[in-house]
Amino acid sequence: MKRSLLLFSAAFCCLSMNSTAQVAKRSAMAETILKDSRLDTIQNRALKLLTGFSAGTSYDEVWIRDFNTFINGSLKVQSREKVKSMLLMFFKIQGNDGNIVDGVVDSAKANGGYKYRYSALLPGWAAHKNTVETDQESSLVQAVRKYILATGDTSILSERIVAKTILQRIEDSFFYLLKDRWSSEYGLVKGATTIDWGDVQPEKGWGVAINEHTKWTIDIYDNAMFVMAIHDFLDMKPANYQTQKDWASVAAGIKTNVRKYLWMNDLQKYRPHLYLNGSPFSKAFNEDQILYSGGSVCAILAGFNTRKEIENINHQLVAAAAKEKHATIGLTVYPPYPEKEFPNMLPYTYQNGGDWTWFGGRMINALVAHGLIKEAYAELQPMVDRAIAHQGFYEWYNVQSGQAKGSGDFRGEAGVLFDAIGSLRQWAGKN
Repeated sequence: MKRSLLLFSAAFCCLSMNSTAQVAKRSAMAETILKDSRLDTIQNRALKLLTGFSAGTSYDEVWIRDFNTFINGSLKVQSREKVKSMLLMFFKIQGNDGNIVDGVVDSAKANGGYKYRYSALLPGWAAHKNTVETDQESSLVQAVRKYILATGDTSILSERIVAKTILQRIEDSFFYLLKDRWSSEYGLVKGATTIDWGDVQPEKGWGVAINEHTKWTIDIYDNAMFVMAIHDFLDMKPANYQTQKDWASVAAGIKTNVRKYLWMNDLQKYRPHLYLNGSPFSKAFNEDQILYSGGSVCAILAGFNTRKEIENINHQLVAAAAKEKHATIGLTVYPPYPEKEFPNMLPYTYQNGGDWTWFGGRMINALVAHGLIKEAYAELQPMVDRAIAHQGFYEWYNVQSGQAKGSGDFRGEAGVLFDAIGSLRQWAGKN
């Protein structure tokens, strides 16, 4: 009996010491995060930039996929009425079939070569939709949810545009996806072939619009975004609101089918594409070797992966970044598509192997949400250092030269860094 008590006492002491050590480590990490002045610099610069809504200096449009990622920062420096008004613009020019546009722009600046849409409900504005993508509807719903969480203003949901409330219009946008962007064979959302979350097709020509050459496919990004949007809708709708469909079941079905058709368990990564009418790539090309970072991050945020799988995905992202001199975990895809396979976008250019903090920053939030704080803080470092070195926020970076590329004053990067730092500091404040 005495021996048993002694063993129990020793085991208890060991556990207590381990627990104390863990608390001390968390406290030290929290203190490091809270004292990191570079994080203040980034957040302050971000807020100065987020006084506007267009994506960046190269864009006149307000893109919903971008706005969704910097709306939290916008609400820190702009009135909620102004932000709300911007969100409502996308509903005012919503298609009769429920579809949501990509961007809205001053009609005087509607000269980008797009097929523009106009509405009497939105005088002075034009809009367009990059039809190869399937994330606009999901992005808008996610942005509305962020607006409500930040302001507490649920009145936006009961706003009426013509005869329909915003809640009804959200469901209309979901039904558009189920009708026009749905594969009944796989029970998943579909879109045109693009690189991960990108909006450009492989073939030469106007790559953002569906045409006779389009190869329809299923990817992880579109499906993860839709599930996140469904969860946001269900979280923010009033308890007494009667939905037109059992959206929770739709989301659950998508998760099940993602795991069945897109998750490659042996490789611990997502299959880039599941083709519906043939692949645009040569038979000799092994597309499954490519790691999709943005879609993988969104899948984690959508709740598709276990803690161990998240660690494995993160390890792959870090390993891929280590292969290029100037890369971070924002590296879009690795390895990039060869030129002969994707002639519309050269390797290491833009979405084909460019480095986008716009998505790398989202991984920080995902890591924090799953308690991987050490990894989150370490992987944030090169993104923060890069933004400080370039004295601003840029659309993407060349991983071979380190050069800043694309649009300057890119609000997407500013927004995700603002949020990533915020999530780290929130954790640090509790520890």
